[in-house]
This record gives sequence, structure tokens and C-alpha cells, in this order.
Amino acid sequence: MTQKRQDSEPPLATSEWGWRYHHIGIPTDKPIHDERYLPQFKLYVSGFDTSPYGIEWMRYDKDSPVLGLIKNVPHIAFEVDDLDFELTRREFNIISPSNSPGEGTRVAMIEHNGAPVELIEFEK
Repeated sequence: MTQKRQDSEPPLATSEWGWRYHHIGIPTDKPIHDERYLPQFKLYVSGFDTSPYGIEWMRYDKDSPVLGLIKNVPHIAFEVDDLDFELTRREFNIISPSNSPGEGTRVAMIEHNGAPVELIEFEK
């Protein structure tokens, strides 16, 4: 039987696995000031660089190749030191394999109980 986490305890991802909170991505259908376009994903992102909480707004083109779950459900993102290691050390449901949204960055998306979770590795 798995022991349940107490309300006062942090999640395993941060307390034992060493993942660090990076941002929460929230889908929107409304244009937001200072959006940046990522053509490979047909996606506009905004807010991250000015949010003290790491809130990033994500607006997708209708023909975006991104999986529907990611386009419709907010996700939490964690920074990890070694993306490949993290993806292979547990049995995750990988819904978007490792890719590079920009120079020096690699990401992958996993799904947990119907929620997308992003893992990010930055080149050091």
C-alpha cells in the first residue's frame, strides 16, 4: 500500500527527485500583449518573462501540431538537470518526446492523471 502525502509535505518531484518549479502554462484563446511566436509549434507565448510567479500564457493556432491535452489543460513545468535520465528512471507516460523549443533548451511532456507535466533541461 502506498503511503499518502500529508498536506504539509512537498511533492516527491521536488522533495526527493530534485525537480525545481519553473512555470505554469495556461492555455488561452485571447491575444496577450508582447506575445512571442514559436513557429514550429504554431504557438504564441507571453507573460513568463514578467510574471513573478512563473505564469506563462499559451495561445495556439487552430492547426498547431501540439497534442490536444497540452493545448487545452494547464501544465506545470519543472526544471531538471538531465532530461534523458529523468525520462528513463521512472515509467512515465511520455506524451511529447524530447525536443528543443529554442537554443540551449530541451523539453518533454509527460501525463499524470490527465494533467500534462513539462520537464525542462537548460544547457549549462
